[in-house]
Amino acid sequence: MSKLVSPHGGGDLKPLLLEGAALVAERERAQGLPRIPVSSREKGDLIMLGIGGFTPLDGFMTHADWAGVCDGYRLANGLFWPIPITLSTRRELADGLSVGQDVALYDPENDEIVATLKLTEKYQIDKAHECQQVFRTTDPEHPGVKMVMEQGEVNLAGPVKVLTTGGFPEEYGDQFLTPAQTREQFVQRGWKTIAAFQTRNPMHRSHEYLAKIAIETTDGVLVHSLLGKLKAGDIPAPVRSKAISTLIEKYFVKNTVIQAGYPLDMRYAGPREALLHALFRQNYGCSHLIVGRDHAGVGSYYGPFDAQHIFDEIPANALEIKPLKIDWTFYCSECDGMASARTCPHDEKYRLLLSGTKLRKLLSEGGEVPPQFSRPEVLQILREYYASLEEHEKVEVKLSGHSAR
Repeated sequence: MSKLVSPHGGGDLKPLLLEGAALVAERERAQGLPRIPVSSREKGDLIMLGIGGFTPLDGFMTHADWAGVCDGYRLANGLFWPIPITLSTRRELADGLSVGQDVALYDPENDEIVATLKLTEKYQIDKAHECQQVFRTTDPEHPGVKMVMEQGEVNLAGPVKVLTTGGFPEEYGDQFLTPAQTREQFVQRGWKTIAAFQTRNPMHRSHEYLAKIAIETTDGVLVHSLLGKLKAGDIPAPVRSKAISTLIEKYFVKNTVIQAGYPLDMRYAGPREALLHALFRQNYGCSHLIVGRDHAGVGSYYGPFDAQHIFDEIPANALEIKPLKIDWTFYCSECDGMASARTCPHDEKYRLLLSGTKLRKLLSEGGEVPPQFSRPEVLQILREYYASLEEHEKVEVKLSGHSAR
């Protein structure tokens, strides 16, 4: 009998990806349906629905769900949920659809039909209200706000049947694991308590330190990398994956870490996204989520520990997974090693604060990276990546907020 945490909602995993004869039949049927394009974010959401990562959702949210999530962290049925999972389209396309109709959802980048949807509702939202509630800002410079404000005028709700994993298994191989697969691996290893480490960056020494703190108190760590789209200037997933694999191989005890990836795009929603990260890690079988400084943040929109505080603001029974809260971490020259604000008694002048943004800036500008910042094998991989970029591919990395410290 598995001793892992239950999937969100208390039932079984609910993957919506069709297989075998049902998949073949639905793909054929989809060819004759009205077609609606999906954005990269929506495609990632569909794949998460497909593999059971968004258990127990059965598709895209209704207006009542959207309003409940924005204003009270709850679906219309009362289940905790922190961020709207919605599908939008242009008004002229929505006007041609009728409630009760089946629709084919396709990826305009490759013209692949990724899912079918049974349309149950068409509705409009107050985009500014969603942005204020979810991102705590309506600033169009915020990448998540920009995403919402540019989406279609009409939302489409309804259950979905997912027809593809979007090429992620083909591109990432064994690193692309479904919730059922991570749970199986945890059981095989005899792990009962697992801390998820969320990352959209290669792991520097501070990240390594966080993961090793978690290993001291749990059976193992799932280093769970975002494989979907990021903002310009972030390091691509294949490069991050190679750097993380090298770090795990060289600097972690064997069988204490599993590296895997998930197919979502970043929303950069800070505290709200931390809750979503926790929720779907519970579906993956994790008992804890490592929440450090500025989790899922961008710029200076959120306080450095807002993502920790939000776990104290939600009902105690909202999630079975728990946050593993860790203070500022850094290299201290007086301690002669990695430390945190809770363990290091020395003045700030002795502390080298590490951040993914700061590392990207140094590497992108060909600057000297202090040896305490990142392992040499990791830096070699990252330097090779930046050296391979054409001039037009280079993006200026700006330090702001907590990363500038």
